[in-house]
Amino acid sequence: MIYTVTFSPAIDYVVYMDDLIPGKTNRTKGEQYFFGGKGINVSTVLTELGIENTALGFVSGFTGEALERGLKDKGVCTDFVHLGEGITRINVKIKSGRETEINAQGPSISEEKINELLEKLKGLKRGDYLVVSGTVPNTLPDDIYDRILSVLEGKGIEYVVDTTGELLENVLKYRPFFIKPNKAELEELMGLEIKNDEELRCGAKTLQDKGARNVIVSLGGDGAYLLCENGSDYRMKMPPQKAKNTVGAGDSLVAGFLAGYVKSGDMERALKMGVAAGTATAYSDDLAKKEEIEKMYLMIGDR
Repeated sequence: MIYTVTFSPAIDYVVYMDDLIPGKTNRTKGEQYFFGGKGINVSTVLTELGIENTALGFVSGFTGEALERGLKDKGVCTDFVHLGEGITRINVKIKSGRETEINAQGPSISEEKINELLEKLKGLKRGDYLVVSGTVPNTLPDDIYDRILSVLEGKGIEYVVDTTGELLENVLKYRPFFIKPNKAELEELMGLEIKNDEELRCGAKTLQDKGARNVIVSLGGDGAYLLCENGSDYRMKMPPQKAKNTVGAGDSLVAGFLAGYVKSGDMERALKMGVAAGTATAYSDDLAKKEEIEKMYLMIGDR
């Protein structure tokens, strides 16, 4: 079973307008809403690909109820911790001449509720996968990643970590099954600019030496690179099309890779499915559907 954790889910409310004029009443041309959060995105794409999984995290208030109901309507299995105060975030995305975002802070999360999440995680069994991703909101302690992984240490759980900077470096000691920095994040960790595939491999190898078993580096429009724990590596390219939406593309890559690996046990096929899912989302208005991912899979080429 695959489990995902989303610390601070959100409903993304997207409004479209010709222009945003501060200090005036602005009228929209259209609106959309999406259920957001990195772990939730992973769970949604996994479900779309027919992979059983459960989304964990914190929800609160009427917006939390709407998010939970909406995910269940999509077939996503959830087991959230329900907070007694506040509301699940509503993030406002204004698309006009320039895109403007207003991201909410989210509700406070007590130590009692943190422990409730940890108790749920203690129910994971050997061979299960746990996906933890994103930054830590200021409503949670900075060591929440460490607390989660230390609770599960030695139980045979496969960790997937998608975060950045110090948060990522601090969890490498738990030997995650795979991590997924993007190229800019890898450059920040290495303190140097990556100019070619040799330097890309060197950067990924450095993270392996610190504990990561497999390292996927997402490369935006250039696809993704994978360095496996057995020393083999793969590079997959995206088809040359114009991206419409990069939100959730990295999460889709994580979901696609996991789906591909669970189904085949083959790293190269898993990477191909990951790039297909990430690319399909980048070319969609929302997270990609199964048909779009499968179509993209047939178009993906390697190096």
